[in-house]
Amino acid sequence: MDAFTHLGGEVREALSERGFSTPTEPQRKAIPPIAAGRNALVLAPTGTGKTETAMLPVLDAIHAARDAPGDPPREGISALYVTPLRALNRDMMDRLEWWGDRLGIEVAVRHGDTTRYERSKQADDPPDVLITTPETLQAILTGSKMRAALEDVTHVVIDEVHELASAKRGAQLTVGLERLRRVSGPFQRIGLSATVGSPEEVGRFLVGCGRRDPDRTGDRAFETVEVAAGTRTDVRVLDPAITDRDSRLAGELATDETTASHVRTIREIVADHESTLIFVNTRQTAEALGSRFKALAEDDPADEAVTIEVHHGSLSTEVRVDVEDRFKAGEVDGLVCTSSMELGIDVGRVDHVVQYGSPREVARLLQRVGRAGHRRDLVSEGTVVTGGGDDTLEAMAIARRAGEGLVEPASIHHGSLDTVANQVVGVVMDEGEVHAREAYETVTNAYPFRDLSEPAFQEVVRELDGNRLLWLDEESDTLEKSGGTWQYFYANLSMIPDESTYEVYDMSSRRGIGTLDERFVVNFAGPGETFVQRGEMWRITAVDEEEERVEVTPIADPAGEVPSWVGQEIPVPRPVAEEVGRIRGEVASALAAGSTPAAVACDLADRYPADERTVREAIGPIADHVDAGHPVPTDERVTIEGSARTVAVNATFGHEVNETLARLLAALVGQRAGSSVGMDVDPYRVEFEVPGGVGPGAFREVLETTDPEGLEAYLEIAVKNSDALKFTLAQVAAKFGSIKRYREGRGKFGGDRLLAALEGTPVYEEALREVFHVDLAVAETAGILEGIRSGTIALETARERTPLGTAGRSAGTEFLVPENADADVIETVRERIRNDRVRLFCLHCRDWERTTKVRRVDDRPECPECGSTRIASLNPWDEETVAAVRATEKDDEQERRTERAHRAASLVQTHGKRAVIAMAARGVGPHNAARIINRLREDEDEFYRDVLRQEREYARTQSFWD
Repeated sequence: MDAFTHLGGEVREALSERGFSTPTEPQRKAIPPIAAGRNALVLAPTGTGKTETAMLPVLDAIHAARDAPGDPPREGISALYVTPLRALNRDMMDRLEWWGDRLGIEVAVRHGDTTRYERSKQADDPPDVLITTPETLQAILTGSKMRAALEDVTHVVIDEVHELASAKRGAQLTVGLERLRRVSGPFQRIGLSATVGSPEEVGRFLVGCGRRDPDRTGDRAFETVEVAAGTRTDVRVLDPAITDRDSRLAGELATDETTASHVRTIREIVADHESTLIFVNTRQTAEALGSRFKALAEDDPADEAVTIEVHHGSLSTEVRVDVEDRFKAGEVDGLVCTSSMELGIDVGRVDHVVQYGSPREVARLLQRVGRAGHRRDLVSEGTVVTGGGDDTLEAMAIARRAGEGLVEPASIHHGSLDTVANQVVGVVMDEGEVHAREAYETVTNAYPFRDLSEPAFQEVVRELDGNRLLWLDEESDTLEKSGGTWQYFYANLSMIPDESTYEVYDMSSRRGIGTLDERFVVNFAGPGETFVQRGEMWRITAVDEEEERVEVTPIADPAGEVPSWVGQEIPVPRPVAEEVGRIRGEVASALAAGSTPAAVACDLADRYPADERTVREAIGPIADHVDAGHPVPTDERVTIEGSARTVAVNATFGHEVNETLARLLAALVGQRAGSSVGMDVDPYRVEFEVPGGVGPGAFREVLETTDPEGLEAYLEIAVKNSDALKFTLAQVAAKFGSIKRYREGRGKFGGDRLLAALEGTPVYEEALREVFHVDLAVAETAGILEGIRSGTIALETARERTPLGTAGRSAGTEFLVPENADADVIETVRERIRNDRVRLFCLHCRDWERTTKVRRVDDRPECPECGSTRIASLNPWDEETVAAVRATEKDDEQERRTERAHRAASLVQTHGKRAVIAMAARGVGPHNAARIINRLREDEDEFYRDVLRQEREYARTQSFWD
């Protein structure tokens, strides 16, 4: 039966006016159950009409209820439409406003930027449909007028539910919906999502579990409607060949030939299509790729006919909206974008998608390529442009898995205690006074908290009481508002951690162009520095710390830094990495049996969506590896190799398992060696920087002897003093209101002291749980260790560093500063370091210290108090190392800091100011400084080139260093 017949006459007439003659597949399948009032999870690619699928039956129900005889008219809000992004709010308003006007249904939008006047108007005269965000729902649940308006809610639509399911803000939303249920009673829940590998899990996330209804009946029942995305996609993987033009372009674009070939190829794809989205994995790459397109257009006037712009979340709203509108109008041919454009923002018809570099996940590829060609149920076409080696093999595995619908399951954020704390305060804000049992049941009716124990809940409540965020009356078991409840609640509407951002303000045009992360500003930004944003080059003229503003002017300079955003590495799942391992094994076996690389590439090209040349380039390192006689690391073989002070463990198990192995090995090998071990993780190998005398044998011994059942205990010890745990602990403590409590009257409260103060509390338990949940895969890694013990996973040691062990992920997509820095760049580096500040500290008397600019340091520093030349050069803010050196009794962390200070002092004693300069560079510690100095460069420019190379290496690996 035609799905539209389930809708009323007014809506069907409006459909005809709007040009909806035939329902799309999601509409055919989902409108009947939604129109019948049942909960539904609709899984389908973007662009297949999911919004109308959900909202046409909802609008029809609102329209019908208004005309129903005998029923009093509803005066409150009938439907909530919740989206994860404000940009989606704006987009949904544009799309639903016409339907509202046609049917006489008022539609409004509300989020953090809604004016006070508009909020007051909505409270006095509520709309029928309110479009909002998870955070704003938290706020309107507590206002007396809006809370009364919410009593009439009968429908809630959650858009992009997969985006929320794996995040704490999604867990917060599920409890918010249970709080809403206490106000309105049961309501219909409709979830709209991209294809996921665990629809049942996402459905339960949507409707809640209900502790009194664990069997999912009544209003907890739901139907899943799924439109398979894999059968509707046509994806090709391409590693472009380098042409003569690319050799010339490399110089013009200030990059290498490989990157030039990528830029040229993508530009040609854009020219061959009407409207192309170009997805990249990081904002850094978006900015740098955009700058290369601009340079390409300037190099060849014929290329100016193709317009390519940049779009990502750190650009200002004005810039983003302008680019979206121009792209939709056809004035922009290609849009370089990040994950925000995966979601349903309407940018008109897209007929092709380029993914630059491996998309890392099947779900991400389907979501991105799914943006193309879905008007009138067309097949979505996409091209993955790769940089060879692991990048290509990974993209091939993902494209094959996408075609077969092998999508990763949603990683729902279960049991986050800081979310519980936040929502218990929310329940108290809602009701003023509530029995603890009712608050507990409200929280545990939400699916992510169904297993929360009463003792754990009680611990959270006592922590909140101790932090004065609410009062616990232990005699009556009631929770009441305290003096701190209101302030805490409205300061913590979001579960997204607070991180400062700086506005980037163009002094020439007198307008904001975007934002920069605080860490980038602190570490990199200063007057005279250059960087890339919005695909253009900018020079900083001033940094206003109080206003959190960076003032810039535009320049033409290809050598700028790319702004650094934290936490953007998309983890490669284990099944994808293991398939890359299986491909390696197949190639190695075929080559060992006498087959040629060309024949092997031909066979793989028949089974994977890539041409023979692309596959042949990808398997080149495997062929080199086999020719050298090394054991090939596969999904069933781990290999260890080393040289000098580097050891690599080659393991094709994906980011999370490899991160877990890395932390285990770094902790246990470092403990046995009595020195810290640095680590760099990717999905196919872990590289360690080790102290002298430590080789592959130490790592093999740990892998062979570690008891899998004790893995979690080992890891807790390993992460206990890590920066990752301290950083997470500070964020979690803020959500519990604990940081304010511990800082009162104590001034600065560092990570070590916070760790000591909170250990054993729910705050510490939650921080530890989050580190384990986000970064680690304990159970899977225990299985790997068990496999090594049983022999199902081979463990072999290579004689030397190998082609696969040193390959790493292709750097072609990173777009940092040019490799061959010119004289201007070297001069900029020299001047920047000379004006950086360092802390000089005497290790002999331990009394004298001085913070000064590098250029003011003597050629041979010595202590003016005792005359010693044992002067350590430290970061200017490094209070903890100074305290560690002065301490009479030291813990392990203080011992490490003291040892590092002595290494720094030895360098300064031997090499003087040159050592101070090297260690003042970004990410250059005593070990790397010694390596730079020992190259004995006579030319000072070459010395600074070495410093710059090390800074680049640090920028590339920064997020992996513990």
